[in-house]
Amino acid sequence: MPDLTTTPAPKPHFSIPSILAVICAVVSLMSHAGWGFFLAIAAIILGVIGFLIALMPGVRGGIVSMISIVAGLIGIVAAVFKLIF
Repeated sequence: MPDLTTTPAPKPHFSIPSILAVICAVVSLMSHAGWGFFLAIAAIILGVIGFLIALMPGVRGGIVSMISIVAGLIGIVAAVFKLIF
């Protein structure tokens, strides 16, 4: 007789790098040129790590990581404009 009891699957959760990437991206857009550039680079790196972790089953955050990568790129452009103007 087969065992009909099953354990529920764990609830998917966001990865820590994807959450940190979003925080870095948002803060980079609101800070000065030097910190903005540094935080935008950190957002891109953490976004890539978060996206790779999101490929694992049970982990969310792939779309959030992609958005933070784009926001990091925008943050780099914004930091350059803040530095020039």
